[in-house]
Amino acid sequence: MEVGDENHVHLLLSLDPQFGVHRAVKRFKGATSRYLRLEFPYLKQRLPSLWTNSYFVSTSGGAPLAKIKEYIQNQKRSEKGRQ
Repeated sequence: MEVGDENHVHLLLSLDPQFGVHRAVKRFKGATSRYLRLEFPYLKQRLPSLWTNSYFVSTSGGAPLAKIKEYIQNQKRSEKGRQ
């Protein structure tokens, strides 16, 4: 599930602990950068890097999936209120 606006995205992922969060983030950023640059070639000239090296990760601590989805949806509403 993803929710975002023009400057960030929230993702809810289930990962194998052996795989590593950093690898998932790296693959996600790499793949989306490639796809976006193929679809929008002007991005190659305008942006040296599509994504920053930063990311934030938090565990759900066993919270029910419905609560996590509600939290993400509320983040979207909060961002709109700040604009």
